[in-house]
Amino acid sequence: MRFDVLSLFPDFVRSAMTVGVVGRALERALIELRTWNPRDYTSDNYRTIDDRPFGGGPGMVMLIEPLRKALAAARADGASGPVILLSPQGRRFDQDWARELAAGQGAVLVCGRYEGIDQRFIDRYVDVECSMGDFVLSGGEVPALAVMDACTRLLPGVLHREASAEQDSFMDGLLDCPHYTRPEVADEGRVPEVLLSGHHAAIARWRLQQSLGRTAERRPDLLARRALSKAEAALLREYQDAAAPAASGGSGSDP
Repeated sequence: MRFDVLSLFPDFVRSAMTVGVVGRALERALIELRTWNPRDYTSDNYRTIDDRPFGGGPGMVMLIEPLRKALAAARADGASGPVILLSPQGRRFDQDWARELAAGQGAVLVCGRYEGIDQRFIDRYVDVECSMGDFVLSGGEVPALAVMDACTRLLPGVLHREASAEQDSFMDGLLDCPHYTRPEVADEGRVPEVLLSGHHAAIARWRLQQSLGRTAERRPDLLARRALSKAEAALLREYQDAAAPAASGGSGSDP
């Protein structure tokens, strides 16, 4: 899969993509990364990339021409896939979208800065706008990195164990279950006994129940969109029944 990123800070993007899982994927040529700085496609001595907005107001707006030329250069170099503008006004990025992109050959990620980019570039060249959530960042670089990371880890051969991606949060519409490692006993508590039992079916049942319970507590909107089987509904009720006494402080009488 190939990622092409239009950014005023290409060094930041390239540097962040050299670490961890994504960095190893780059080293093994499982993904490609090309960056395109719109400043390299300006036509004046000052390499001007922005100007004041028509109609007045605060901030500056990125110019059409450098963006258009940077995109054309990327396409001429073989960039494929949708042109995605990272924007708080876009569609919310999620695991389903990551899977959709990972099934393709690539994407062109446009990172805005300042007050935004000229709407005419968006109308003409952008296929879809992508948001990380209801907040504003200084630019699109961090969201672009998030998109590339989420897609890369889904590609065959990227993770040491394919099951690692399959068990991530959101992969089946649920949050992930809790995880534990050594020591079995710490000052902060014990590892749940079921995880030490070696009983794979019981462990799988516990993990699913924890995922259902966590999702109901923390992201009920996800659970509302997911049709539960009878077995899952029973596991969730069991989880909630067990959690109810703890939430109420128990049923003991007053002293």
